[in-house]
Amino acid sequence: MTSVFRWILIFCLPVFSTALAQTHTTKPAVKEIDHIVAVANDDVITYSELENRMRLIKQQLQQRQAKLPPDDVLRKQILEQLIIERLQLQLADRVGIRVDDETINKVISNIAQENKFTLDQFRAVLAREGYEFADFRQNIKKDITISQLRKRRVENRVTVTEQEVDNYLISQANRRGSKDEFHLAHILIAIPEAASPNQIRTAKERAETVLAQLRLGADFAETAITVSNGQKALEGGDLGWRKAGQLPTLFSESVISMQVGQMSELIRSPSGFHIIKLLDRRSKAQQHTVQQTLARHILIRPNEVISNAEAKQRITRLHGRIEGGADFGQLARASSDDTASAVEGGSLGWVNPGVMVPEFEEQMNKLQPGQISQPFESQFGWHIVQVMARRQQDNTQQFERAQARQMIGRRKTELAVESWLREMRSEAYVEYRLNQ
Repeated sequence: MTSVFRWILIFCLPVFSTALAQTHTTKPAVKEIDHIVAVANDDVITYSELENRMRLIKQQLQQRQAKLPPDDVLRKQILEQLIIERLQLQLADRVGIRVDDETINKVISNIAQENKFTLDQFRAVLAREGYEFADFRQNIKKDITISQLRKRRVENRVTVTEQEVDNYLISQANRRGSKDEFHLAHILIAIPEAASPNQIRTAKERAETVLAQLRLGADFAETAITVSNGQKALEGGDLGWRKAGQLPTLFSESVISMQVGQMSELIRSPSGFHIIKLLDRRSKAQQHTVQQTLARHILIRPNEVISNAEAKQRITRLHGRIEGGADFGQLARASSDDTASAVEGGSLGWVNPGVMVPEFEEQMNKLQPGQISQPFESQFGWHIVQVMARRQQDNTQQFERAQARQMIGRRKTELAVESWLREMRSEAYVEYRLNQ
């Protein structure tokens, strides 16, 4: 088996299971007259379709060295899969989902490129493996159709709240334990040894006043320097980075459940009343850094008055003026159609990967700090971009939140899709003729 076919089997399934299952042209040793094995609403599934899918699934399981169930059991499972697929395609047709040739071409090209093949080479490999390219293409279309249907009917309706993300991260933090590190700041309002009830009450009232001021926006470090009785008071209460196992037992439960920037309630100990602020949080095993780019740009946007050709001419003239010594920032303020950045001299601030449209990011990433791009076009118009600086930034918190949101969304989507498919299946007319 060639590497490309193995790649398709492993990575395209189940996404392209229909495409592969229904395009294989290998003939069984004994030719059997085709017949209907199931009816799904107003459509039918034939024996040849079932057997083609059967061969593919068995081959997939063998590649994974999985133990195969008996053929009759596997065949019933596969038939049910085909019925579900057919019902989805029927619904997609009713709601008007159409997949254009450009989309299909792009998907097939991506498969070829992932295997480092040209499209012609990929077609040749498919042919050697016994797959008709036209049939393969048609069934890719079916799989894309099903994917779009699921997005429209289910996936786009799934939402993940910030509270769900917070709860997930808290539960993960409780599981991770010692893997996490916490950057803490601390204020202590002390009480004397053998304090009287009145002294304790006075200290608590003072601590409550301090906490209220902090929540109204008072600077934590300045407040710590001013009022804290802690050992790190003169360092703004900064306790530095602490592993979970290094946290005082008194603080650990509160700290683990806190979000970055959050302050604790008052925590009582024999020494007094504590206020903890979580300045940052990280997991060395999952620390994530990105390269940020400090950039500025000028945009000339075509409109009803300015044609695309005229917009290109304008940006080219501006580029020439910059090369001649004109100030980039002044030209951006005077000429850029991106009004939000124009007032800042074209500044886009520190840009994370993936934020800008691909054409812009591609041009920006080619530049060294200080360099200015040639004029280029994006969906917004014509640009000149200058890279001012680059830096590595720890965005572990944002990364973990994004990962958590993705994890929760995937879980909720899977449950929603399962429920949707069960409902669709229960409402459909299905007649089995497998043993007839």
